Amino acid sequence: MDAAGETPMGTLPREESPEMDLSHRFSKQELALLYEEVLYTIRHRLGKPEHHHVADSQELYAYVQKAFGMDAEEHSIIMQQVKELESPIFCLKATVKEAKGILGKDVSGFSDPYCLLGIETKSQEPAHPDHKKRMKAVVKDLIPEDQIHRTQVISQTLSPVWDETFILEFEDMETASFHLDMWDSDVVESVRHKLGELTDLHGLKRIFKDARKDKGQDDFLGNVVLRLKDLHCWDDRWYQLEPRTETYPNRGQCHLQFLLTHKKRATTSSRTQPSYTVHRHLLQQLVSYEILQHQAGSISWDGELSQHASTVLYLHATQKDLSDFHQVMAQWLAYSKLYQSLEFNSNCLLHQITSIEYQWVQERLRPEQKAELAESFQSLLTYGISLIRRYRIIFPLSVPRSTERLQSLLRVLVQMCKMKAFHELCMLSPDLPQMVSMALKSGTTEWFHMEKQHLKPMVKSMEENGKALSRLLVEVIGDLQQCQKIWNKFFISTLKLNLFSIAYLELESLVAEHVQEQLHEVDSSMSKPTAESLFQLYMNLQELYRMKNFLPKRDGPLALSNFHQWFKEAVPQWLQKAYTIALERAQRAIQMDQLTPFGEHNKHSTSTVDLSTCYAQIVKTWQQLNWPDPEEAFMIMVKLVEDMCKIALMYCRLIKERAEALSLREQNEGEAANRLCVVVNNIKQLRLLILKLPSQLDWAQLVERTEAVIDQQQIQHTLHNQLDSAVSCLDHEVRDVVQALATKLEKGIARHIQELSSSNDTREPEDSIIPLMKFLESELQYLNEHLVQENFKSLLVLLWHHTLAVLSAAAGQQVPSTQCYKKLHCALKSLERCFYAEGCGLPLETLHTTAFLSLETHLALCSSTSRKLIQKYFSNRIQQQLDASSEKYGAVTIKALYRPSEQKLRVEVLNAVNLIPLDSNGSSDPFVQLTLEPRHQFPEVVARTTQCKRNELHPLFDEAFDFLIPPEKCRQEGACLLLTVFDYDTLGANDLEGEAFFPLCHLPGLDADEDQADTGRVPQTRLPLTHPKPTGDEILRLLESRKGDKEAQAFVKLRKQRAKQSKETE
Repeated sequence: MDAAGETPMGTLPREESPEMDLSHRFSKQELALLYEEVLYTIRHRLGKPEHHHVADSQELYAYVQKAFGMDAEEHSIIMQQVKELESPIFCLKATVKEAKGILGKDVSGFSDPYCLLGIETKSQEPAHPDHKKRMKAVVKDLIPEDQIHRTQVISQTLSPVWDETFILEFEDMETASFHLDMWDSDVVESVRHKLGELTDLHGLKRIFKDARKDKGQDDFLGNVVLRLKDLHCWDDRWYQLEPRTETYPNRGQCHLQFLLTHKKRATTSSRTQPSYTVHRHLLQQLVSYEILQHQAGSISWDGELSQHASTVLYLHATQKDLSDFHQVMAQWLAYSKLYQSLEFNSNCLLHQITSIEYQWVQERLRPEQKAELAESFQSLLTYGISLIRRYRIIFPLSVPRSTERLQSLLRVLVQMCKMKAFHELCMLSPDLPQMVSMALKSGTTEWFHMEKQHLKPMVKSMEENGKALSRLLVEVIGDLQQCQKIWNKFFISTLKLNLFSIAYLELESLVAEHVQEQLHEVDSSMSKPTAESLFQLYMNLQELYRMKNFLPKRDGPLALSNFHQWFKEAVPQWLQKAYTIALERAQRAIQMDQLTPFGEHNKHSTSTVDLSTCYAQIVKTWQQLNWPDPEEAFMIMVKLVEDMCKIALMYCRLIKERAEALSLREQNEGEAANRLCVVVNNIKQLRLLILKLPSQLDWAQLVERTEAVIDQQQIQHTLHNQLDSAVSCLDHEVRDVVQALATKLEKGIARHIQELSSSNDTREPEDSIIPLMKFLESELQYLNEHLVQENFKSLLVLLWHHTLAVLSAAAGQQVPSTQCYKKLHCALKSLERCFYAEGCGLPLETLHTTAFLSLETHLALCSSTSRKLIQKYFSNRIQQQLDASSEKYGAVTIKALYRPSEQKLRVEVLNAVNLIPLDSNGSSDPFVQLTLEPRHQFPEVVARTTQCKRNELHPLFDEAFDFLIPPEKCRQEGACLLLTVFDYDTLGANDLEGEAFFPLCHLPGLDADEDQADTGRVPQTRLPLTHPKPTGDEILRLLESRKGDKEAQAFVKLRKQRAKQSKETE
């Protein structure tokens, strides 16, 4: 048969030396003789069938007829010939191995056992195990003396070991039986000698018994009787020794081994050929049939023979009395030859290798057998190496269990080369790893040239050559990946060979040589299709070169070390193509964009998705290039960043034009605003894409690679400045669009504020601002939904500044109307809450600008009543009093105590110190005026004064005053005790020494449940004297502007008088 053993479908031709005969077929005559042999074996089968064997001979005849391909006529003719042949001599090969637990018949307690055995022609029925009457006949009485066989006598033991084999011939299996008697050998000894061996009472009894026996009579120890028809072809077991009497029923066991064989077989093969040769031929024929049967069912044969084949081979081996070693030899010779012509799992050979190794003794074999075995080793080795050389074809991964088959073959070759038989019979022991390594190298080269020829382009052009090279590289990479991931572990584990390293170094060199040959015509004027095909080739070469990382340590450069230089002329075209594709895709995306948000959670339109894809493709181009030269890589990066920035600016211009075109077409102001929102979101999204480029393009790694050849400032100046410039342009575009949106809203806000400030309605301020708040809520909610958060907050900042400006302008134009100011103040606070939006809008630090705080203060004052302003005035003066630390106008010391039970305030004016001299004599005539302020809070409380102290700058008054006031009035805003120190003048108005403000809310005893009993324990309070500022106060100016308010005018007049006397300067 011409098919290779380990092939995908058994169709590839073998590569073998001319003298090797790997055919498993026989000539017609040889087959007929072999068929005669097998029919003869079945016809004259012996023994009881094994449970796993076929018992029916007709089934066996039918099986071998199919296995040998005999038709009915051929079978009938040869069967008739077999029937006419003389029957063989039937033999029982009996081996007496050993015995245990036998009776001790001698005085010493031991026996000297031996066995007599033979075959009785006419069998007796064996006794039933429970039958008490034993068979008393012995071998001597049943079998002729010349047919009785005797073992050696084993002296003084109860566990004799003989291991003697006897050939017992018989004629009829049905009637013949095997008999074995075991006896204790006795020799004549003197009584003195026997008494010397006496050890116990039982020994003495034996002496008396011996005395009654005939001299030299042996003792019966037990027997074994077996019908031959109850034996299997081969039996090996322990048999119970049976007694002749009931005296000692338990007589021990005897270990026997039986083999039913033939002598003088009449077949031609048995007469002319060695037994193991005939058996090998029979095995070869049956195994080839079994393999073909499995192949017909598309199942790979795993070495397991069918019951029929096992039965036939078992019968033949036992009838021919083949030793285990010769059976294994026959199996090895048959299987190793069949493996080279039929497909089956080489694991089947491992059992024979192990068995031969275990049983190997060179002297057992004749010279011709040694030569035959040596030739089988060499033949299988040569064939196995040829399979390994073509493992890609013989063991394709597309075929199931290919990896197991190759691994099995490697194990078989390794184990075979380790065998003692191999080393002793083969003169030159080969270096298997070296042979496999050479085979793998040559096989890899053959495979590469075959693939190269298969993928050779029909049309010879640079473009087609580039495509063909790419396809070839794909095959090479795929093959190396299989080597690395799948095959390598098998070669390393069995042969310590790195298949990947062998294949990679071979293929890398072949690829480099072939690619350089094809690229010698490349120049900068190449066509675009050529450049495209070369880019794919470049990436494939890059992937192949990266696989060097899987190599073990290796000195010297690879052939592909500088492969990138082969493509230097094509790089500009690759970059231009990447830019052109991205630009055209972005332009198409803008033309198709309807400027509406896509998706439920997105606020930008579809064109940004396409733009992101364009950038991702350019980034991928950079990653795919992975240009090794750092300086050239930097120039490539500069070009890519420049292109991406150009695309970004082009996008901004075109997307705005697209928005204008759509707005002109529809003439809908609301939709126009929608599109502006989408435009600003798109530009902001583009800005994010630009800012991600340094990380996506891995600038940090580029800087690290180029630090030895390019100055860091140059990188900063080129790459970062390019990016910053593009981001700045995008920010400007965003501001422009946001400003346009803000301008649309500013007009509405200004209109509502103007209407609010100019209206004369008497509604509450909260009701008056409702139109403004509804307008803002509607517009801002819409913009929040359509703008990304960052853009929305930018818009809010612009609107907030504009709103403050409009409110400030409105407040500056107002006539003195408290109601108008209340509306504006209410509007300001509502707008603050609106823009803050409970933390979701602008932060408070952004809202609370200087302009806001100033306007809020101004509007809060302008919207207050006159009395409220007066209270605010005194609150301010109290705060100034608390903040005062200087006593440049002197100080006044008092004690103040409030008695809740009497609702009485008691004030003790103790003294004044460091008063300024106001008289011409350099002194003063001071007195203190006490009033409770504001006056409208204490209308019934009259002012009090102390006595005047003449010519004193440190007067001691020590006077007490009582004021009846309820406690709640003490706690109101601005409530205070005003102590005014005057210099008494007889002729004119009294001069102001200074004034001090004591807050009533801080009165001792005000918050106590009971009155303090001891006023002496009330602490003294020293109050620095102050002067009002001569230019007045904003509150006073507001009060003065209220001409129709008499109370306000009176208060302002009084404070102005004090201001005129003030010694304070601006």
